[in-house]
Amino acid sequence: MKRILLVEDDLSLINGLSFAIKKQGYELTVAHTSSEAEQLWESGTYDLVILDVTLPDGSGFDICRNIRKVSKVPIMFLTAMDEETDIIMGLDMGGDDYITKPFKLAIFMSRINALLRRSDHFNQAETELASNGIRIELLKGEVYKNEEPVELTANEYKLLRLFMENPDRVLSPEQILSKLWDCDENYVDNNSLTVYIRRLRTKIEDDPGNPRRIVTVRRMGYKWNTAR
Repeated sequence: MKRILLVEDDLSLINGLSFAIKKQGYELTVAHTSSEAEQLWESGTYDLVILDVTLPDGSGFDICRNIRKVSKVPIMFLTAMDEETDIIMGLDMGGDDYITKPFKLAIFMSRINALLRRSDHFNQAETELASNGIRIELLKGEVYKNEEPVELTANEYKLLRLFMENPDRVLSPEQILSKLWDCDENYVDNNSLTVYIRRLRTKIEDDPGNPRRIVTVRRMGYKWNTAR
């Protein structure tokens, strides 16, 4: 479930936004002041932050600046400040969208959905590969099957990554071998490749004897199968 932090002090507006956001299936946390927003940000993890600019004890612009020092989380401004200079300032300091009041709720929700979709695409492209219940966190070099950690050797990891980076594409043994090296930088031969694939299947397949993720294409090679 996506988590959204809304920083807004207008109670009547909060009620309407809360209903619409939760109806979309998102989890919403509300802060009424800058200090409350700062505490919630430090103690929680959020997929989107929505900021009013004018708050009882500060400015949404300051909150945005502080968040941008440590995070790339999408930030949307929702404010009555509709001067061109305010909009430019909000976007230039790191805001991803700027909506002025009054606004149409349907358009507001569409823009929330769009921001979250773009964020998902960016984050996955940057940091992970995911397919058929297998997920690789590229920055950490960690592998998960159905969100349970999987321990792989260095070559098993490189082999899995190669397959997942080329979904539904048949890779010949020669193509695979050209990418694989063992820890001593010795070339991995065809017999070793067969062993690596068998071992990898035992760790990521539901039924290693009848593989559905890494499939053999007769006389051609292997492929990562996304249509299970």
